[in-house]
Amino acid sequence: MKPNQLFFLALLFGCADNKTSQPVIAISLPVVKIASGSAITYQDFPASIEGKANVEIRSQVNGTLDHLFVDEGDYVTAGAPLFKINARPYQERLNNATANLHATEGALANAQLEVEKLTPLVKNKVLSDYQLKTALASQRIAQANIEQAQAQIASALIDLGYTIIKAPVSGYIGRLAKKQGSLISTTDAEAITDLSDVHEVHVYFSFGETDFINFKSQYQGKTLTEKLKQLPDVELILSDDNSYALKGRVDKINGLFDKNTGAISVRATFPNNDGLLRSGNTGKLRLGLLHNSIVRVPQSATQETQDKVFVYTVDNSNKVKKQLITIAGTSGKDYLVKDGIKAGDLIVFNGFDRLHEGETITPTIIKDPNNSDLIINN
Repeated sequence: MKPNQLFFLALLFGCADNKTSQPVIAISLPVVKIASGSAITYQDFPASIEGKANVEIRSQVNGTLDHLFVDEGDYVTAGAPLFKINARPYQERLNNATANLHATEGALANAQLEVEKLTPLVKNKVLSDYQLKTALASQRIAQANIEQAQAQIASALIDLGYTIIKAPVSGYIGRLAKKQGSLISTTDAEAITDLSDVHEVHVYFSFGETDFINFKSQYQGKTLTEKLKQLPDVELILSDDNSYALKGRVDKINGLFDKNTGAISVRATFPNNDGLLRSGNTGKLRLGLLHNSIVRVPQSATQETQDKVFVYTVDNSNKVKKQLITIAGTSGKDYLVKDGIKAGDLIVFNGFDRLHEGETITPTIIKDPNNSDLIINN
């Protein structure tokens, strides 16, 4: 090898040695310390609204609808008259029952006179007691006929009273299926109308099996009733995406899961004194679920890849590791973490584009500027 070639190789290796001997400078990145605390997550459930009492108004007698005292949408109080059915046939039935009572009363009077006439004759042995016994039996039959006539009058009075259909509860009148002059029957498939009491409304929604298990595990109490008392007030989101002004309470859970849908029906009750909500409305029930000792991570400190969420943790030697986390929900600008990291861990807050797995950094601990309540002490 020529001397100039040896000189060039020596120079090259010398430069390489100088390059490798230069120290690697760790990049400085902000990190936050994770803590656990309590948080409430909100979940929306499709819901349907029903009045506290929804009553089908039907006739208990047959006849012609003579008069309507109300119109669709009217508010009525309990006991107010709604409809009048032609009462003439029922008035005549009452008249006939009354006349029959008078006839039986006359028959009883005759039977009593016969008994009074025969009693002394039998006592003086002028006649046998057989005739007296027959007269006494006729008297009892006459008395029974009177009782039967009285029952017929009572029945006729009831039917006559049914010709005026009254409101069983206070509420709003629905659509009128029958008009004046229509023939009304007790066997009609469709009710005359519906009456809805909506001073309170019931909002029905459903828990899936997982939701139900989470509810039972997160709230204290031996029974479902005791657990329901621990639930915070719930919110109703109306169809225009505005929130109903008043809060409600979840007060009932059905006893069985629907085997077809795998869901169980849940009921919340809301006050509705101004009548804004009506039966048949729909909306969303916003339910808050309490999480105790849950780890909270700022969303800005995470990366999402193929529907998976990661953070960069920092160990005691300041090396970073890409860590998969399991999300239980969101609260404000934070993720609530079910698994993957724990309270006390350090995670990189930003600057992920400059990071590599196992790289050493110079951490600068900060408080999350986007959420001053990130770290909550238990």
